[in-house]
Amino acid sequence: MNDIWWQTKGKGNCHLVLLHGWGLNAEVWHCISAELSAHFTLHLVDLPGFGRSQGFGALSLEEMAEIVLRQAPERAVWLGWSLGGLVASQIALTHPARVQALITVASSPCFSARDEWPGIKPDVLAGFQQQLREDFQRTVERFLALQTLGTETARQDARALKAVVLDQPMPTAQVLDGGLEILKTVDLREPLSALSLPFLRLYGKLDGLVPRKVAALLDEAWPQSASLIFPKAAHAPFISHPAEFCQVLQAFVAEHS
Repeated sequence: MNDIWWQTKGKGNCHLVLLHGWGLNAEVWHCISAELSAHFTLHLVDLPGFGRSQGFGALSLEEMAEIVLRQAPERAVWLGWSLGGLVASQIALTHPARVQALITVASSPCFSARDEWPGIKPDVLAGFQQQLREDFQRTVERFLALQTLGTETARQDARALKAVVLDQPMPTAQVLDGGLEILKTVDLREPLSALSLPFLRLYGKLDGLVPRKVAALLDEAWPQSASLIFPKAAHAPFISHPAEFCQVLQAFVAEHS
């Protein structure tokens, strides 16, 4: 049974687990990990198949969640960014007793556009899958560039994301393809509507992958959850606005501790 790469920092009373997005690894949290580990017992994780968690193939969302949970503290605040938001949400749905609070960042319960639901067009995701097979590195770089588009610090943010990817072992094309399949097919809108634990959703107004309309639709569908939009952020608000991001996160956790 493979273990995943897991690092624990800090000695705060509250455990906080951070889950990264598609194509990346836990180094993406570098800009906020020092600040957060001063307040929490911080858990940095490379999702199975990504970064230093090698030896996994393509996984379903349920499989990914169960593998991550095996090494997790008994009870924690779970924060997931993008694809990581789906993993954290799945854990909250199947093991609510293990989740003190759920925070999703630039994430959607349904990333794929459907009927009246805003999201990434299925043919765009299918195109990424095709391009992965043809030019693996260029496809990943293109996806990373999309995540910072429109922000004042877009160029340096994109460089930071790229450095994170290139500094650690790359996921296999099979693992990346499996992650895109999750983004393309998973829909947690209905199950999450019944979630009763503390739940905060954070968004970037300039996000090109999770349209800001998603926030308003979920405010209505999930009145038990709270949301906040960073007005000048895109898909990675913790990179473009680290101080504000940490303040919001700490205030929410303090309120629900």
